Amino acid sequence: MFTTQLYIQRREELKSKMENGLILFLGNEESPMNYTDNPYPFRQHSSFLYYFGVDRPSVVAIIDLDNGTETIFGDELTLDEVVWMGNQTSLKEEAEKVGIYDVLPTVKLYTILREAIASGRNIHFLPPYRPENKIKLLRLLNIRPDQFALKSSEKLVKAVISQREIKDKDEIIEIEKAVNWSVDMHVEAIKHARPGMKESEVSAKATQVVLEKQGQPSFPIIATIRGEILHNHYHGNTLKKGQLFLLDAGAETTSRYTGDLTSTFPVSKHFSRKQKEIYQLVLDAHYATARMLKPGIEFRDVHMEAARIIFEGLKELGLTKGNTEEAISQGAHALFFPTGLGHMMGLDVHDMEDLGELNVGYKSGEAKSSQFGLKSLRLAKELISGHVLTIEPGIYFIPELIKQWKADKKFEQFINYKNLKSYMNFGGVRIEQCYLITKRSSRLLGRKKPMEIDEIEALRQY
Repeated sequence: MFTTQLYIQRREELKSKMENGLILFLGNEESPMNYTDNPYPFRQHSSFLYYFGVDRPSVVAIIDLDNGTETIFGDELTLDEVVWMGNQTSLKEEAEKVGIYDVLPTVKLYTILREAIASGRNIHFLPPYRPENKIKLLRLLNIRPDQFALKSSEKLVKAVISQREIKDKDEIIEIEKAVNWSVDMHVEAIKHARPGMKESEVSAKATQVVLEKQGQPSFPIIATIRGEILHNHYHGNTLKKGQLFLLDAGAETTSRYTGDLTSTFPVSKHFSRKQKEIYQLVLDAHYATARMLKPGIEFRDVHMEAARIIFEGLKELGLTKGNTEEAISQGAHALFFPTGLGHMMGLDVHDMEDLGELNVGYKSGEAKSSQFGLKSLRLAKELISGHVLTIEPGIYFIPELIKQWKADKKFEQFINYKNLKSYMNFGGVRIEQCYLITKRSSRLLGRKKPMEIDEIEALRQY
């Protein structure tokens, strides 16, 4: 939790961007795994945390734009709950820490909202992503689930994004902590992975690091020898010499700020020649695009430069051919690079994407490309000082995709399908770090993780 004044300032800025009515913020509920008393680990709604800082379930907040009041609604623990959970800081005490002194029981929320609806007042709310909050909105505002997108406040969405996308100094400190913890996760995994291990053992090593720091993984860890599967959460394969291992993992601090890093390393003590060639090409794309980061540049242009570097590098290896600009404009590079280059990061590992990927990553009114590969670009808009984002180029050899494109004779003028035969079991390489856009340029967030070939191989000398 940050200072009281910071939360007050955040809410004051939000109010200055809105006009009239009520702003309704729904905190998250606990979600049962299989019965009520066995919930998944609780994770508060990030925008609720940003403005109100109360990290507990079953709370709601209202900002009344017309009279300037701010109220948190929730119920204190019953004696039965104290017996099972121990005595906790009261909701009233938590609210006071963020500068809110009006705390009412949940039942009062219904009365206030009914009166607001009867008076024809505007009620602004963010689009819900949790089913329990969708049910709550149905009960509170009598809005059907199929109407949430239409009835949620576009003005509020834009106001929240305009605030949350600019990270202040306190947030940057927390994000750097999360990134440093993430670096520790990756170093331990790279050092301890062995032939004969299961992927789950490597994932466990990374997870242990962050749990010991009282944090959590910021997303389900990807730990796999099947690096060509972009989001592979299966951890049952056995590591063998000669394979590559891809680890995409990040830490979430106790304040809920996140890190997100990806490393690729050999299961053997050294990269093979072919693995070095592909790895170095991805590393070159990473460094080159990171150098481009600065205020005023459109991230789409940074992404396209990564595509250009990857296509040119693969051409030197005999896997691609033809005019690079024509190939990229038509999307031929996406056979190897079907993902976007990066995404925003902060309280969410894909920051604010519950508010809409287009709203967060694209300028107003801009549509996403429908082209394969480019349609996966989450962030395209102009970068400004205070943005925090990832750079994550990759090269993937996806057998099913290669076979289909070859059968369709797709982009034969740009792709040497014959030479791809020896790469069908290669896997994939992805390298990711986190960056802050500064006033004039950018800088790496947190410690630099081991990325150079010699750095990784030094950690692999088990």
